[in-house]
Amino acid sequence: MKTILILGAGIMQMPAIRIAKSKGWRVILADGNPDALARDMGDSFEHVDLKDRDALAEMAARHKGGRGLDGVFTAGTDFSISVAWVAEKLALPGIPFEVARRATDKCLMREAFSRAGVASPDFVCWTGTGDPAALLGPRLSFPLVVKPVDNMGARGVRRVETRGDLASACAEALRLSRSARVIVERYMEGPELSLDAIVWRGEITVCGIADRHIFFPPNFVELGHTMPTSLDQGTVSGIVEVFKAGIKAIGIDNGAAKGDMKLTTSGPMVGEIAARLSGGYMSGWTFPLASGVEVTEAAMNIAVGLPPGDLAPRFHRVCAERALISIPGTVGEVVGEEEALATPGVQHVFLRVQPGDTVVFPSNNVQKSGNVIAVAETRVQAVAAANAALAALCVRLKPQVATTSRYLYHESGNDIFPDVPHALRKVVDAMPASRGDPSFIDPVGTITVVALKAPDAEEVLDLNAAPLLRVADRALRIASGVFAKEGEHGGFQVGNIFWKALMRGGLQGGIYLLDSLREAALHGEVREFLSAL
Repeated sequence: MKTILILGAGIMQMPAIRIAKSKGWRVILADGNPDALARDMGDSFEHVDLKDRDALAEMAARHKGGRGLDGVFTAGTDFSISVAWVAEKLALPGIPFEVARRATDKCLMREAFSRAGVASPDFVCWTGTGDPAALLGPRLSFPLVVKPVDNMGARGVRRVETRGDLASACAEALRLSRSARVIVERYMEGPELSLDAIVWRGEITVCGIADRHIFFPPNFVELGHTMPTSLDQGTVSGIVEVFKAGIKAIGIDNGAAKGDMKLTTSGPMVGEIAARLSGGYMSGWTFPLASGVEVTEAAMNIAVGLPPGDLAPRFHRVCAERALISIPGTVGEVVGEEEALATPGVQHVFLRVQPGDTVVFPSNNVQKSGNVIAVAETRVQAVAAANAALAALCVRLKPQVATTSRYLYHESGNDIFPDVPHALRKVVDAMPASRGDPSFIDPVGTITVVALKAPDAEEVLDLNAAPLLRVADRALRIASGVFAKEGEHGGFQVGNIFWKALMRGGLQGGIYLLDSLREAALHGEVREFLSAL
């Protein structure tokens, strides 16, 4: 029986824990969170800061000297450098610590690519001293991308267009860097892909290539991925060759590698390569669902000194993962989970928020509210199933929260309906905000909304491809509203404040407005609430 130490006991490590236990292995879990979600799935749990490499090595040595330890592993975390440290100190299988450093430190990584002639963007590294713009030369011109040297999940990553943007972006990235260093690199225009690979004795097998769907510039927020990529085989072959060259340049010869690749007008280029399997539900969920291959098992086999096993796909399906996001506010409840799970093709719904949580509009990949995963025989079917599941879900926010009202009515930024025609906005602007006497609002009754009469409204889609009028209907069903009948003018009717909230905040925005009106009516504060919008 093998014994494996898995760093991390969160949702991204659950597939590894499940697979190790199914193989009859003894599983030791370590996490800096004493209440980690999967802490009870293993045979023992160690509360250890995963950044404290010496404490990890000491704990691992204790287990090795006791019942034995055959390997150390992680997936979906940025602690592959801790894995390598422990493996090297205890003479366990794994890559050298210096190789792990090159796969974690973005400056060392870019330097390795440059020495080996691997296609990747020009860059400079900044340590926080002086004006970062002074480091830029003729090969680095705007637009640029700024990143912390040693973080993940797109934290602190921003596209910049001007010297002023550069200074503020570098300051934010510096704050999020453990080593207080920032990398500034040329922006790569083009589609982005995620790739996983298993490396056994220098032989690289690519296990999964997915299209990444990135939104909300100047940030880089992934709203999902689709596996396999829609690119043609010839293009994919070129991307894979550059990915493999990057793996070799870093020095990964036994274990796993995760790549973010860009297909630019100059050809494939390496964004980043990590010495681990991917997070974001790809290695643990979407690749197995699409291919029948547990790439996590292969990586764990190598971690304990075994060959990876058969990596040939058992079948070829399409898997779509999509993210549930929220506008700013406080979570009241999450509605629609059962309906989302009942959607044909949907395999998983992961909710990452609960009542009372504070939520924000995401600027990175750790600020999302949940994820759905769907699988089907075709790309169209898989994407449609994932979108339908997202359309069923809603993070219903608590009413009358200043941060939500301010976001919907007073701040600029990204809209949930991003492509509303100018003519339709003019129709909405021409509506009255509301009409009638607000005292007619019944705190426990139905609220009437003025219907939107515009021919192009049927064609306006939100980020999940849901039509505007269908989203409006759902908002009214959830929040006890009805559209005013033709010629109806009595009582109180909500006008463009509903439609503006819907266009800006989607289903959440429409529900929030109606919930807030009802809450204000309960306290006799409708006029005050309306005047603040």
